[in-house]
Amino acid sequence: MTTNTASGTPPRAGTDPQLAVTAALAGADIVRSLCGTPVSRVDKGAGDFATAADLAAEQAIVDLLRTARPDDAVTGEESGRTGADRAERRWLVDPLCGTLNYAAGNLAVAVNVALRTGDRTTAAAVAAPFTGDVFWTDGTGAYVRRGAAAAFGTAASAGGSVSETAVPSPGTCLVDVNLDPPFPHAPAFRAVDLPAAPGFAARFRPRVVSTTLAVAWVASGQRAGYVTDGGDLRGSVHFAAGIALCEAAGCVVTGIDGRPLGTSTGGLIAAADADTHTALVEAIRSGERRSGI
Repeated sequence: MTTNTASGTPPRAGTDPQLAVTAALAGADIVRSLCGTPVSRVDKGAGDFATAADLAAEQAIVDLLRTARPDDAVTGEESGRTGADRAERRWLVDPLCGTLNYAAGNLAVAVNVALRTGDRTTAAAVAAPFTGDVFWTDGTGAYVRRGAAAAFGTAASAGGSVSETAVPSPGTCLVDVNLDPPFPHAPAFRAVDLPAAPGFAARFRPRVVSTTLAVAWVASGQRAGYVTDGGDLRGSVHFAAGIALCEAAGCVVTGIDGRPLGTSTGGLIAAADADTHTALVEAIRSGERRSGI
């Protein structure tokens, strides 16, 4: 879990990390305020949908970013890409990660905001609307402020809290596995098979929350690991913020083949330490061997 090792200061006013925190908390304010209201769904096809909370939260975040950084490009999950295609600086916005959870009254959701500068994520924040926690990184360190929204009321006051250093830990033995299809690496790897892999259950306890809030939890010691299938997720609105947090916190972050992101076959393993990472890679490979791959 996180320790009480504090940075002593919030992200500095006017900086990209401070903007990421403020934007994520602005989205979280809206997600929280609309909870319990009738859920209207905007169909996106293939069983996916957005709610009024997704749309309103994204609009608030994008408006903040455009006002503060008018020359930057923005990619929102709901509104798509704006700004120059080859912009050096691009903000990635996932206004409500866990929409199906939210629509069903499950409050395990997150608001993700990340800044990609070239091929790096240089600032990011993940806000948990219903705990008030906000996780953030300036690209070098990773931090968490507990109950930030509850303590400071609104995103406008987001700069007033002390942040603790995020400290990864394998101690919980909890590993979140994203079970949502499709499984692009099947039959070699299917996330649904991982909890049954030899050695997995002897060491870990699987969890499924279906939100990338779980990636931030790896950075802060609330989870030992996280595993999902997929392609290159570094520039994903869903995953960029969590990946940046984990990397800055000192987690081991690779593709599902154990190779560094960008050179891997895709997917994501975020592990609290090298030992946990090795065990997860071996569990994945044991499943591949059982499949005859």
